[in-house]
This record gives sequence, C-alpha cells and structure tokens, in this order.
Amino acid sequence: MAEPALVGPVEVVGTGLLGTSIGLACRRAGLEVLLTDLNAEHVRTASGLGAGRARTPGDRPQLVVVAVPPDHLGEAVVAALAATDAVVTDVGSVKSEPQRVVAAASGPASLRRYVGGHPMAGSERSGPLAASAALFDGRPWAVTPHDTSDPTATSLVESLARLCGAVPVLMTPDEHDHAVARTSHLPHLLAVLVAGRLADAPAGQLALSGQGVRDVTRVAGGDPGLWQQIVTLNAEALRGLLAEVREELDVLQNALTQGDRPVLADLLERGVAGTRAIPGKHGGPAGATRSVYVSVPDHPGELARLFADAGASGVNIEDVHIDHDPGRPVGLVELVVDETRAEHLLESLESRDWVTHR
Repeated sequence: MAEPALVGPVEVVGTGLLGTSIGLACRRAGLEVLLTDLNAEHVRTASGLGAGRARTPGDRPQLVVVAVPPDHLGEAVVAALAATDAVVTDVGSVKSEPQRVVAAASGPASLRRYVGGHPMAGSERSGPLAASAALFDGRPWAVTPHDTSDPTATSLVESLARLCGAVPVLMTPDEHDHAVARTSHLPHLLAVLVAGRLADAPAGQLALSGQGVRDVTRVAGGDPGLWQQIVTLNAEALRGLLAEVREELDVLQNALTQGDRPVLADLLERGVAGTRAIPGKHGGPAGATRSVYVSVPDHPGELARLFADAGASGVNIEDVHIDHDPGRPVGLVELVVDETRAEHLLESLESRDWVTHR
C-alpha cells in the first residue's frame, strides 16, 4: 500500500520550541501550517517567524500535531480528536501515560486516528524564538502507534517525520518509554545529582572545574518545571533503572571502603563498554577516535582559523569541545578525529604554528 501523501494543512497545537520548529519545517516543504496556542503572543511570534498562520474556524487540517507540556498532553490530544476528523499525533517525551488518557476518553473510531510521536531533538532554550526549521534534520523521530491505530495514520506521521528531515523509528509506547528512560531521563537525573553537589561547593574547589564536569552536568540546566513533568509521567520505567544504579552505587561505595581494585576496574570497564555501545555517525558502530588538543588565543577569528587549517589537513573533525584556561586569555580546543588520522592532524597543525598537546 502506498504511503499517504502529506499535503496539509498541518495544524500545530502549541507554538513553543518544538511546535514552531515543526511549523517552520513544514513551511520549508511548502505545506500550509495552522497555529494554535493558549498564548496568543506565542502564535504571533511563531507566525512572524514564518511558521504558519493562526487557525480560523473554517480550517480543516489533514494532520494535527500536539506540542504542549507533558502534563496537558493527553487532554490536548483528546480535544484535537474531538474537534477535527484529522489524524492526530504529538511530540511528547512520554508516550504510555498520555496514551492511557486518550484511550479512556475517546471512542474507538477517534482512537484509530491517534498515533504518538517523539522527535529526539531539543535545546536548553525554549519558546518560539529558539525554533529552527533544521532542528530535526538527521535526528531520530519515534513513531508510536497503539494496538488500534489505523496503519494509514501511522504512515502519515512517518511522512511528517521525514518531511521535517528526521528519521522515523517505529516502536510501541512502552518500548519508547523504556528507551528514553535509559538514554535520556536517567542521564538527566544523574546529571542533576552531580550538579547539585556543586551548588554549595567552596569557590576554591569550583576554580578547578574542567571540561569533564561541564560535560557531565550540561543537561542539568534544563527547565526544572518541564523535567518534573517528564520524569513523573515516566516514573514506572525510571524506577527499575534507578534501582539498578542504587545497587551499583552500593557496590562502588563498598569497593572504595575496602580498596577493592578489581571491583573498581570492573565498574570502570563497564562504563567504557557503555560509551562504545552508543551508535556513531549515521547510526553505525562508533569508530575508534582520538582527541587532539590545541591552544587557541581568545581573540576574534582564531577558531575560524583553526577550523580552516584543520580542514586544509584533509582530516574530518568528528566532534569539538572547548575548555577555557582560567587566568589566561587562551582556550583549549579538543578536536575529536578518527584514531588513524590524529598524528597527521597534529603534524599539519604544528606546521602552521599551532601549539598542540599530545
């Protein structure tokens, strides 16, 4: 059966970061977009950015995308199903609990038109001004039909994901919630706990902060109100993982108390194995990489010069991290490259008078 064509209009309910970004992506593809939000100023802002126009009573969308906060997701989907005969999807980060709300409040015919979704993209920033048509490019987009979802509705939601530049990944609501608990929600909570140890730390200790602590705690800066909703709604999937972490913390505590280096080594090796299990570029296995460190003066244009010189070496940069050197007008840039190309990059940069660290 041919995939149904997404021709629009697409209605977006909720014009924050994700909703406005979906509107911009749909407009980029030439679709008409209708915008709805309890906050009229958000609609005006999103419309001014080119994400669509305010919905009027006579409009009949082909697809409704609900992009409201998690606590209101189920009721907003129910309202959309009742107000239109369109296929309805959402972009919530938890799927099972909203699905239960929708199933309890909607008849079988309406329920067939609902297919959950969750683009794995976002930002520490929020609101329509943070939106981008490119937010979803190359990102996974979970599509989570329930047992009675119409297959054509599922295909339409997959079409939306592709139109927005994302890669649709089909899974059940429960599979989704357990996956994001492991790969997103648990890491966020652990980052929060680590960051919380810094809040009352003496200034002299914080002066030693390096890139490692910034890497571990970065996501802890997310909106506490939003994350409270997310982890509460996904508590069932999170409880088991947190129990596993608590057990390993007990093992770690005992190993440190007893000086048990073999146990410590096993825990550390498991961490290494976990980092290697994360998919690499294009979803394939992560390749062996090596970091090349370069001192960069804190002056305008220096980063651009470094990237230009790295490009001239013919070595592809896989990732970049920047750490500032306290007390000196110099930053330390970490260029992550294929392990077999690291020496060539070092020699090439040194020949262009860059100070590198091996």
